[in-house]
Amino acid sequence: MSKTAKILIVEDDNNISFGLKKLFERGGHDVETVDTGEHGVDFLQKDVFDVVLLDINLPKMNGFEVLEKINEIEPMPIVFMITAQHDTPEIVKAMRAGAYDYFPKPFDNHVVIQKVNKALDGLHLKREVIALKRQQQEKFPTNMLIGTSPQMLHVKELIDAIANTPRTPALIQGESGTGKELVAEAIHKSGLRAEKELVTVNCSAIPDQLLESELFGHEKGAFTDAKTLKKGIFELANGGTIFLDEISSMKMALQPKILRVLETQSFRRIGGTQDIKVDVRVVAASNQNLERMIAEGEFREDLLYRLKVIPIDLPPLRDRRGDILSLAKIFLVAKNKEFNKNILKISSEAEQLLLTYGWPGNVRELRNVIERAAILCRGTAILPEHLPMELKGNYKSVAFSAKAVSGAQSEPVIEPSVPAPTAPPAGPSLPKTGDMSLQEMERIHIIQVLEQNGGNKSKAARILQISRSTLREKLKAYGIA
Repeated sequence: MSKTAKILIVEDDNNISFGLKKLFERGGHDVETVDTGEHGVDFLQKDVFDVVLLDINLPKMNGFEVLEKINEIEPMPIVFMITAQHDTPEIVKAMRAGAYDYFPKPFDNHVVIQKVNKALDGLHLKREVIALKRQQQEKFPTNMLIGTSPQMLHVKELIDAIANTPRTPALIQGESGTGKELVAEAIHKSGLRAEKELVTVNCSAIPDQLLESELFGHEKGAFTDAKTLKKGIFELANGGTIFLDEISSMKMALQPKILRVLETQSFRRIGGTQDIKVDVRVVAASNQNLERMIAEGEFREDLLYRLKVIPIDLPPLRDRRGDILSLAKIFLVAKNKEFNKNILKISSEAEQLLLTYGWPGNVRELRNVIERAAILCRGTAILPEHLPMELKGNYKSVAFSAKAVSGAQSEPVIEPSVPAPTAPPAGPSLPKTGDMSLQEMERIHIIQVLEQNGGNKSKAARILQISRSTLREKLKAYGIA
């Protein structure tokens, strides 16, 4: 095992106790032994143990009574019952009482080590995720954003600053999949409006002719289909927060009305003659460059600067690689629960692939990759073979460079058995790769394949063995026109 554990053996047979102690100490574990249930409870109340091996048939206080006491201890260790009986009712009773598993006498040492190691892998993953969540909650109690990179810590500081103001608007900018809606939710839940409504409007998902009615409502008879009075989202969200996602897709004709709400906290329904006062915070988000849209006449400059009182720029996942594995483990725990799986870890080879991939789809793509891997995994560890083709394309080079750096005789690298990509026609040779990052090599290769195929994205995607949507994301991420 890669991690040591603290183990308590509660067994009145000294030969068995001594044998188990030596067995676990050879694996580097810290082992304590006691011969009565009373002593076992004393040890558990004074110290924290990861695993307890507990004999059922103990003098005075038996194993079931000890297990009852263990259930009151926090954090509760993993408990394996030791039994000389093979009665199914007794074993079922132990499992229902909270035992993880049992060992019948006489022991098979290989089975004992295997079962304990498996249980510890799950315990370490669970505790790591709990620690990550606790760390987040201690620093940012109502912030659901995961990440301890400097960029994310700065984002969280801005969230706290905005949340403590009464109605200051905010503009969240970042690539697709970086978590803009989570930031909006964090702003809402961290402030005084947390008890009121957070209403999300995706401006790109509502037809232009309906968006104004959705936001501001309309009076009866205002237009042909206005059979009754309708309250808009600004009116319904009074006291709370409105999140205008993809505000860059809002047409110029509607933008002055949003500006008026921000300036006066009032509006009129379509067809209305009276101003309606509201108290709302407006949070907007965009994955487009709004300054460029202003230059192109597609977005109002005064609206941008009114929204941009405190701008929040979300970093892409490739710029905060220190958060990748933390996010992956949290997603894995969630998918274990959703799919009723028992995946205990992500293998070191798979971790390397996660860390070296460019993540054009950002956190959303990482979540989807972990979901896919959890569905495909039939064992207890995520392996490279469970990851999609885009990541596995880097596997050979990652494994090779890791081996070269270590210089050690490591285990043989298992390369994914995928068809080799079609070789593009000869073109200008790549620069020397020793001074280049993996991302830069990928960028140059994509450019060459596109050039050699006359800019045909469909053909280039087939040669690169990725989907057209993935190619579009990579072109965007690498700034390739």
